[in-house]
Amino acid sequence: MRINNARVKNTIVSVYFILIVLTLTFLFVFKTFSEGASNPFLLFSSVALGFAALFFIVHFISKYFEYDSDGVKVVVTNKGLMFSDKFNYREHKLEYDKKQLYAYKFKNYIIYRTLVFYIKDRHGNKQKHSFNVTLVTRKKRGYIRQSLRKMIKANKKE
Repeated sequence: MRINNARVKNTIVSVYFILIVLTLTFLFVFKTFSEGASNPFLLFSSVALGFAALFFIVHFISKYFEYDSDGVKVVVTNKGLMFSDKFNYREHKLEYDKKQLYAYKFKNYIIYRTLVFYIKDRHGNKQKHSFNVTLVTRKKRGYIRQSLRKMIKANKKE
């Protein structure tokens, strides 16, 4: 089964565009309210910090996710949505045999979701790998859950 969230890239580009337009709008509005405000520097810095926080939250959440369980190995990839073709600084890739998986867990935070894989290596050591699945739809997460359950069930029979 091959699942990814490539369709969400256009939405993230639109969110960045809206953030930039809102920033420019607030800068112009700031000019008009700065004359009447008691402390214009405080007003400007609060608006700037608010937009910077929104920008970094969107940047942190927006990741491309790909899950491929066709064949003997499972390949899971996380990488940045913006500029990921030229710069792979945010890429996290996991490739493992289906027999190595012994557990998984979806974790839901307020605005962030992760998928954690628990893998046994060939020496019996346990490893934990976490992936960002925030922008993966609920239906696709269900398909991933179904595939992982099937793998774990097959591993317990052996």
